[in-house]
Amino acid sequence: MTGYPRVTNAFLFDLDGTLTDTVYQHVLAWKEALDEEGIALSVWRIHRKIGMSGGLFTNMLLRETGLAADQDLLDRLRHRHSQAYKRLASGVVPLPGARDLLDTLTELKIPWAIATSGRMETARPALEKLGVDPAKAAVVTRDEVEYAKPDPDLFLAAAARIGVDIASAFVVGDSIWDMIAAKRARALGIGLLSGGYGREELERSGALRVYEDPADMLDHLDEVGGRRGLAQ
Repeated sequence: MTGYPRVTNAFLFDLDGTLTDTVYQHVLAWKEALDEEGIALSVWRIHRKIGMSGGLFTNMLLRETGLAADQDLLDRLRHRHSQAYKRLASGVVPLPGARDLLDTLTELKIPWAIATSGRMETARPALEKLGVDPAKAAVVTRDEVEYAKPDPDLFLAAAARIGVDIASAFVVGDSIWDMIAAKRARALGIGLLSGGYGREELERSGALRVYEDPADMLDHLDEVGGRRGLAQ
C-alpha cells in the first residue's frame, strides 16, 4: 500500500514551451540581461539552457564565458531577466490545444499539475494567459523546492501536491532537462517539439512519446492512457 488513491495515470506539465509559447521571450530576456552586464553570449547557447533552474542556468552560462559566478552578478542577472521578461510577457499566448488539453483531463477526472523552473514572478503572466489560477490549480514553482530541473524535485513536489505516486505520472515537457528530471523522478516522459528541441534529442533523453504540441498530444491522448483516471 502506498497511501495514494488508485489512479491509472496523472500528468505533470512543464510550463514554458510546453503549455505556453514563452521559450523565446525567456531567451531574449536573458540575452538582454547578459548584454546589460557586458557579457557576450550567442542566442543559441542561451536557448539550449532554457528549462533549467535560473541558478544552474546562469552558472552554466557564466562558465561558458569564463566569468566567475559572483553572487551579486547572479542576483543582478536574475533581476534583469525578470524585468525584461515582464516587458515581453504581453506577447505570451497558450500553445495550440493547451487549454483544451487541461480541460479534457479535468473532465476525465485525470489529475494534473504544473511544475515550472520559473519563479512565480515570471510564471504568473503565462499562467494568466493559460487561464490557470495558482490559488485553485496545482502549480509548483522554483520558489517552493530546493533544486529545480534537471533535478527531480519540482515533479516530485507536483505529484505530492495532487496526491499521486510519481510512478503513476507522465511528465510532459519540451526540453531535455524535463526528460532527465522525469527519469530521475521515476516518471515516464512525454516530449513536445514546441520548445525548439528536436525529436531525437527528446527521445535520447528518455521521452516515451514525442508530439508536436499540446493539440497533437490531445489528439493522441489514448496512446498515453488518456482515460478516466480515478477508480470507480
